[in-house]
Amino acid sequence: MGRIVVGIDASEPSLRALRWAVDEARLRGADLELVHAFPRPELIGMTMVVTLPSDDELRVASEQVLDEAVTAVGGIDDVPLTRRVEAGGPASVLVDAAADADLLVLGARGLGGFRGLLLGSVTQQVIAHAPCPVVVLTADADGQGD
Repeated sequence: MGRIVVGIDASEPSLRALRWAVDEARLRGADLELVHAFPRPELIGMTMVVTLPSDDELRVASEQVLDEAVTAVGGIDDVPLTRRVEAGGPASVLVDAAADADLLVLGARGLGGFRGLLLGSVTQQVIAHAPCPVVVLTADADGQGD
């Protein structure tokens, strides 16, 4: 296995996915690519002056999300790691990032009970369009996961 892509969005489920992917990368001798998507702010029909963050500011904030995820998980120094930050919708950015990947790993935000069995729209879109196998880590009924 060559490359595992992991979607990171600053949530606990994405940290759970990163932990799982780190273990899998070690087991298979694979590289990890952490991916975070940020939306470009859009204003339509606004009649007031609004200051929006620039793409550079959003990129810096997104890189910080990845840095914090790596710090939270810790002990990844032995796994080759790259980071990818892109503007766009999370599903399309993840699918594009996985173009040559061997595996795409996501964390799903379980809500507990029956609702916890449902996947979010981003996860559903990624599963439907991913060019490689997808692993989705969901939370159990207690919200603890795995």
